[in-house]
Amino acid sequence: MNEPAIHIENLTKRYGEGDTAVDALKGVNMTINPGEVVGLVGPSGSGKSTLLKCLGAVIKPTSGKMQLGGQTIFENTWKINDLRTLRRDRIGFIFQAPYLIPFLDVTDNIALLPMLAGVPNTQARIRARELLDALDVGHRARAQVSELSGGEQQRVSIARALANHPPIILADEPTAPLDSERALTVVRILNRMAQQYQTAIIVVTHDEKIIPTFKRIYHIRDGRTYEEAGEGRDA
Repeated sequence: MNEPAIHIENLTKRYGEGDTAVDALKGVNMTINPGEVVGLVGPSGSGKSTLLKCLGAVIKPTSGKMQLGGQTIFENTWKINDLRTLRRDRIGFIFQAPYLIPFLDVTDNIALLPMLAGVPNTQARIRARELLDALDVGHRARAQVSELSGGEQQRVSIARALANHPPIILADEPTAPLDSERALTVVRILNRMAQQYQTAIIVVTHDEKIIPTFKRIYHIRDGRTYEEAGEGRDA
């Protein structure tokens, strides 16, 4: 039986000390399997961003346990020494804004991450072109970032997140700047990529247009998570 891509037990995060301490996470539990796209929803200040930063090894949780692919990466302290390599090789990030590098063309924006991981230039660029073709923007491979539409930029950012074959992608409001049609297109792409590459994807969102597409949803309120079955409508 395959291990869950993400497994979290009783994760907490406290900011500050004493009377000014704030408990952003108060015992989060979550399990996501390879190939799943799961929604994470909740009001502002509920702990969504904090949870994503903990999962992305950007900030250190206070206590609890996190496993990626069956490997314990945190149990009351970090169990992995090189967090930078963990982020680079095993976790892809998609943000509300694409954050593409403006002085690189589309292919180089995607190929850069594998090259930083030691993949030869030619191989990295082949991987970039394969992803661009899979995302139906192969014809924009040599374009500059400034020449892309908003929807095209977000597709390129998805390709960049997939460049190192990460088992996990963390997507923070990836459809927020997009209209309904483009937002649903991004959701279709994420679902297709999750299935094709067996990648587990968490999508943090307030976007009412895409929430009905999730088969599973984690609500986060006051630092705690509550799971429910989603509608799983086709995007």
